[in-house]
Amino acid sequence: MQHSPQPKMRGTPALVIGSVALLLLLAALDQTIVSTALPTIVADLGALEKLSWVVTSYILASTVSAPLYGKLGDLYGRRLMVYFSVGLFLIGSIACASAYTMDALIWARALQGLGGGGLFVLALAVVGDVVPPRERGKVQGVFAAIFSASSVIGPLLGGWFVEYLSWHWIFMVNIPLGLLAVIGFTVGFEPRGERVHHKIDWLGAMTLSVALATLTLFTSMGGHDVEWTSGIAIGLFTASILATLLFIWVETRASEPVLPLHLFRNNVFTTTSLISLITGAAMIGTITFLPIYLQIAMGASPTVSGLLLVPMTLGIISTSTFSGRYMGRTGKYKRLPIAGMTLLAIGSILLSQLDVDTSRWTFGVSLLVFGFGMGFIFPVITTAVQNAVPREHLGTATASGVMFRQIGGSVAVAMFGTIFAVRLADGLPQGMTLSAGELGPAALVGMPLEVRDAIASSVVNALSPIYVIVICMVVLGLGVALKMKEVLLTNRMVPKAE
Repeated sequence: MQHSPQPKMRGTPALVIGSVALLLLLAALDQTIVSTALPTIVADLGALEKLSWVVTSYILASTVSAPLYGKLGDLYGRRLMVYFSVGLFLIGSIACASAYTMDALIWARALQGLGGGGLFVLALAVVGDVVPPRERGKVQGVFAAIFSASSVIGPLLGGWFVEYLSWHWIFMVNIPLGLLAVIGFTVGFEPRGERVHHKIDWLGAMTLSVALATLTLFTSMGGHDVEWTSGIAIGLFTASILATLLFIWVETRASEPVLPLHLFRNNVFTTTSLISLITGAAMIGTITFLPIYLQIAMGASPTVSGLLLVPMTLGIISTSTFSGRYMGRTGKYKRLPIAGMTLLAIGSILLSQLDVDTSRWTFGVSLLVFGFGMGFIFPVITTAVQNAVPREHLGTATASGVMFRQIGGSVAVAMFGTIFAVRLADGLPQGMTLSAGELGPAALVGMPLEVRDAIASSVVNALSPIYVIVICMVVLGLGVALKMKEVLLTNRMVPKAE
């Protein structure tokens, strides 16, 4: 098979990397910037039962579209696909800012996700085009810092816009930043125009999309919109199983499968994929619902609730930095995810004890421990799998880790959202109902103290089982980490595939 030639540069690699990093920041921010604004969005638009879909629709769309962007970049040119991806993302951002119903916002977020799904995949491909192999580790360090910082910047920006402007501005801020990134990318990156023709696995992509969509619909609607034993719920679950089986069948026969199944015979690929699934569910599920606890149960403003999430990011940055240095010094990594899962379990246990009387200091320590666990895991997943798979599957293996993390987050947010909505309604005093508008922090201010206390207690009651589930998942993840094989990391440069 032929391979695309290295592109020539009209600017500097730093300009391209800076532009790509800005695009990555936008994609990462849009997974977290909405979290602190969710209570206000629900209070404005209503439809509390659809709250989780504001996050889920973006994650699901980006997860489904991501595997296709790599091959489309080879077929139609990487720069063209960057323009297409950013264009969809910015159009989706405008649609989100213009939404005045929850359904419109959810569909606009899905459009955003279809564009955002390409930003990360294409960024990694562009880095491979313009950065020598010896320097790529430094670039990945920058990208890791961006994703860590986004978990702080996103909730802070979201809280600030909600408190001082409007929630619509959390989407409008993408427009100037996106255009600036595209200009820098255009100036610095110029492909030669030669293409490599691949046979795109459309059937595999379609069956994977159906499997993911029906699974997320099942977890989101089951027990709330429809009974778990209803025909709709059973139909969705059955469709997900059948689509998954069909996807497996298609992938065994595709000439260039979206996800080569033989990779699952590789212990490191399988274990890192499972760990990505579990950590994605734990982290995205936690970030999505903690602002509701902070704003409703603890009475924090949207901006302050964003600041109260900072300990998790500090934990991630500190232990991920240590993990990178440890792997570079010893060439080993197995102990890191074991330590990470242990700390995640401890952090989840602490978070499951949250109450209306929990102090901010106690909350911060709990979140810091949770972040420590994440930081031990994040750098290992990509480093280990890239070191263990054949060179020709390095990109696929890397993208698969991202995909599994997104799947975990998508399903977890949908499932947790259903649990939260049902438990919230059941936890209110008999005869008391809670409309979507009464969930916003501004609406609570004018309520009688006893009503606010009842709502706060109901929110705590609704969140408690979520963290019990997270504890169970993390314990399972610890078992997976213990089974991971350790392939010694070396300083040997991986040769470019011919």
